[in-house]
Amino acid sequence: MRILMKSKASISLKEGFKEVLQFSVVKNLSKATLKNYRKNYEYFEKFYGSERLLSEINDNTIRDYIIFLKENFQLQSIESVNTCLRYLRAMVNYWIELGYVKRVKIRMLKGDVKIKDAYTDDELKILLKKPNIKKCSFPEYRTWVVINFFVGTGCRVRTLVNIKIQDIDLDNAVIKYSVTKNRKHQIVPISKTLIKILDEYLKYRKGTQEDYAFCSETGTKLLETSVSHSVAKYNRKRGVSKTSVHLFRHTFAKGWILAGGDIFRLQKILGHSSIEIVKEYVNMFTDDLKQNFDQYNPLEKVTTDKKTIKIK
Repeated sequence: MRILMKSKASISLKEGFKEVLQFSVVKNLSKATLKNYRKNYEYFEKFYGSERLLSEINDNTIRDYIIFLKENFQLQSIESVNTCLRYLRAMVNYWIELGYVKRVKIRMLKGDVKIKDAYTDDELKILLKKPNIKKCSFPEYRTWVVINFFVGTGCRVRTLVNIKIQDIDLDNAVIKYSVTKNRKHQIVPISKTLIKILDEYLKYRKGTQEDYAFCSETGTKLLETSVSHSVAKYNRKRGVSKTSVHLFRHTFAKGWILAGGDIFRLQKILGHSSIEIVKEYVNMFTDDLKQNFDQYNPLEKVTTDKKTIKIK
């Protein structure tokens, strides 16, 4: 029996994606990343067809795919379309390396910088007002602590729910993140205010060093969805219409930038692998940077002679 070797030009989209998944496993990508790859592959598969050959992908394919996304999935925002294009670009680049696809450039769509929403100072004052511990429930008190934690660290929900009591070092004012998006352990500093809040909370929470710090009323680990729901309920109860947990991350970044914090430290604290993502925050909050501009402007500080020059 003759063994037939399949040529690179005869690899289908379905076969190519199997290789992408195998390579992703070798790279030890997270389950969340693999899920996003599958989701975005399904978008492209519905457009291109699973049995169609990878060798037929060209620049026109990408152009038509963008139109398909807008018409069939209602992805009208540039940001949503670009998310799909990023995952497709990663797959196509891998296929190019294997020789399945000829050189194709997938460029992101350009548009105006979208200003990310953040909690206002007035909203934060409402949310950070401590509830009456003698009257409130544990979930309400815990949610107040969680919101303080988000505002004071800018961490992700997934990171927060995986923090154990042993990860919190109040004596040295640091917390260890064991679960992060880039899968690297991270040590982040915490402020004096947050130290006091966590110190009190842990006395009520009790538990062992191996227990998760932020737990349910019965002491079990919180789900990410549970945190989102409890924060939404907490916010609405206090008359704050914004309910997104991720907005606290934007709020932290905005506050850091406006207070004069450098973006390289912000990158480390937020756990971003690329400085480019952090630079986007600076671009988004340009209007806010105009506040008190004259007060910090070196020209205004150095120029002391305010006498007008008279032209004769």
